[in-house]
Amino acid sequence: MQVRDITINNRIVKGIEIPLPNANLVLVTAPKGYLMCGYLDIASAGKMGDCAAIIRGISNIDELLEGVIVELTPEALKAGIHPGMTGRQALARLV
Repeated sequence: MQVRDITINNRIVKGIEIPLPNANLVLVTAPKGYLMCGYLDIASAGKMGDCAAIIRGISNIDELLEGVIVELTPEALKAGIHPGMTGRQALARLV
């Protein structure tokens, strides 16, 4: 497992990569929510009231930052996150 600090708008968020048998689970957590790869379930995040979004087709933290949002929870939409934003743009709204 790799955990690394990422600076967004002079704030530190945590990027996490967990190697699994067939791909990596990738997640970045911020004070107001998180971004995740397609391994995690957006419906469950929505039921929990989380501010979360999915970026698919990634295998590491850098790809998550540059990839585009494809799904999000209602709370993420309220936070100003929209499909098509990059992970970096979305994280700027979550710090």
